[in-house]
Amino acid sequence: MLLPGGDRPAGRTRGSCPLHDGAQDADGRTGSSHLHLLFIRCPAGIQVRGGEWYSVSSAEPLVGGVPSVIGHRGASGYRPENTLASYELAARLGADRIEPDIVPTRDGVLVLRHESEVTHSTDVASRPDLAARRTTRVVDGQPVTGWFTEDLSYDELRSLRAVEPRPHLRPTTTVYDGLYEVPTFAELLELAAQLRLELGRTIVVTAEVKAPSRYAEDGFDVAALVIAELRRLGLDEPDAPVALQCFESAFLRRLRAEGLRVPLVQLVEDDDAGRAACTPWGLREVSTYAEVLAPCKDMVLPVAADGTLGPATPLVADAHRAGLAVHVWTLRNENAFLPVSLRVGPSEAAPGRALVEHLAFLDAGVDGIFTDHPDTGFEARRLWAAGKAVPGARRGGSGGPSSAAGSASSGQRLAG
Repeated sequence: MLLPGGDRPAGRTRGSCPLHDGAQDADGRTGSSHLHLLFIRCPAGIQVRGGEWYSVSSAEPLVGGVPSVIGHRGASGYRPENTLASYELAARLGADRIEPDIVPTRDGVLVLRHESEVTHSTDVASRPDLAARRTTRVVDGQPVTGWFTEDLSYDELRSLRAVEPRPHLRPTTTVYDGLYEVPTFAELLELAAQLRLELGRTIVVTAEVKAPSRYAEDGFDVAALVIAELRRLGLDEPDAPVALQCFESAFLRRLRAEGLRVPLVQLVEDDDAGRAACTPWGLREVSTYAEVLAPCKDMVLPVAADGTLGPATPLVADAHRAGLAVHVWTLRNENAFLPVSLRVGPSEAAPGRALVEHLAFLDAGVDGIFTDHPDTGFEARRLWAAGKAVPGARRGGSGGPSSAAGSASSGQRLAG
């Protein structure tokens, strides 16, 4: 089974693939996700040094430039999400930006998990020594039972190993279960710096800070933790290869008020608050503290009554008029996340015609696409830049959508 980038899940030797089964690193650790460079074949045609449009020249989001391919939780369609292996693979598959999710540990270390409840993304349930830490918390108004990062120390969390959180949709990714540690935010920033040197192009870390107001109820000042980390690493600069994003506008405003200079991204979903932020007045307000608007995909190409993608909304054009770049979330290859007309076969886990959907959003004029499959985003951008058609899709002009792409709205807050 050949996986993206040319690596195989078995029969490998160390140095040829990010997964070296049973191999020990220089520190004697087995299967750890600490920093090491992966030797993975890049997509055909990618320029790894001195490339023009493949290379992001700075961290400033550019409106109307070449759209960014953003590795959502890394290359999370191919590796367990929010691991260094996932992020490194994303960069090698052509991503300009990589998107981690930041949550705090009990002792205030910023680590990478999409949810602070880690039952489904780690092997914590198999750890009898941590059984007593299982508890129930209220998350988004609902009781959730499990193990939470804010109840675990950094050392305890570091002893866990990441697993694929959607094994029913991504069974091939489960071959990597148990191999990678839960990384820190600082480790990802260091990895990105190493990749920039090796690949000869900027890799921007666009990090989402998860639910800071909820953590504040438990006494965590996440803003202070993030600001301190960036300043400690010398990354509090407007042209630093890092950006921060959040759904909570008050949090982003506080970062600006504290003098943080990195680009900020306002995440929005298709609810009352999100729709208010996306009015012309709301966009002007967002532009006073953020550089990028990141809406869910249905707010750019909504779903028509027949289950196909309708015409593009005015959102991209309105945001551009307000001086905001637009990064849309989240595109995925599996049938479960694709428009009905782009699904192939009955299996939800099977890959559909995701390239058509990726291209439709590029045609809609967005400045970046969050994708679990950066190689699909890279290929879509290559075709978009070359003006080439994808079978089954009619290229829209001046930001018009592809007419062939239908949609089944996920309605899930899976991205950002």
